[in-house]
Amino acid sequence: MAIGRIGQALTAREIFNLIGEDLRQVENEIALESVASVDTITSIARYLQASGGKRLRPALLLLSARLLGGGGKSAIRLGAVVEIIHCATLVHDDVIDEASTRRGRVSTNAQWGNHTSVLAGDWLYMQAFQIALRERNFRILDILISLTQMMVEGELIQFERLGRADVSEADYMDLVDRKTAALFSTCARLGALVAGADPSLEAKLGDYAWNLGMAFQLIDDVLDFTAREQVLGKPVGNDLREGKVTLPLIYALEQATPAEQDMVATILRERSYAAAPFADVRRMIERHGGFERAKLRAEQYTEKARTLIGEFPESPYQRALYAVTELVTERDH
Repeated sequence: MAIGRIGQALTAREIFNLIGEDLRQVENEIALESVASVDTITSIARYLQASGGKRLRPALLLLSARLLGGGGKSAIRLGAVVEIIHCATLVHDDVIDEASTRRGRVSTNAQWGNHTSVLAGDWLYMQAFQIALRERNFRILDILISLTQMMVEGELIQFERLGRADVSEADYMDLVDRKTAALFSTCARLGALVAGADPSLEAKLGDYAWNLGMAFQLIDDVLDFTAREQVLGKPVGNDLREGKVTLPLIYALEQATPAEQDMVATILRERSYAAAPFADVRRMIERHGGFERAKLRAEQYTEKARTLIGEFPESPYQRALYAVTELVTERDH
């Protein structure tokens, strides 16, 4: 069923208010489950929770469950699971990237060191699986194990490509699938699963969220070049400085002059904008249409997501899931 402009006009507050009590219970669950026998791990877990974040992944799970008539304790529990897994990936990513900030605060590795942060991330992964195990559902564990393997493989693939300018669009899309879209899809599928939905509905919701996740990451990569640092919560231009070539730059390099290609190669080699200013790179990408092409590609994914969610019966939760696509493509951080 198609949705009119009223559905699209839902604000972030209205969307999250639909599941506000559920999200509060997810936060309580995370707080309770983040207490370890080692004080340092508890401190890191609480630091991560206090850092905030959009809570988009548990919200997707909760909205998906509500859409199909489910919810309750299982959805709350799994909402905590996916957020804890997400936090674990951020901890490990920051260690690998040698990041100094995350969400406008000092990163865990900068504050506690790499060794402690890696072990804390490992603990968070295992704690998430321990919580999920209480559902006594092998299907849930199968989905989560497959997800975790994909994300780890994605991190390894990204690490192998660091510093390389010859990353293709197909290479990039495969990485986004593994590192971002797979988790989005898992959230929706778990929501459908705990609601007792038919496998075909679970698959359709998973496909919706996968497309949403692809769009989310593409917009993220545009914002890494175009957002203001105070809004983004981390240094702009960080991906390229860390040796990562993302879609806006991939598109721009297709049209770049030899001098522009050399400029990018220098940044990738030196991991610094000292010899080639960030502003020059940004202008180069804009000149060759990299940002616009990446945004158009993101819009293709959001359109697919809208089509899929539009096939579900209209309800407040369906309208919310439709409106989430607008939030993803129009956000500034």
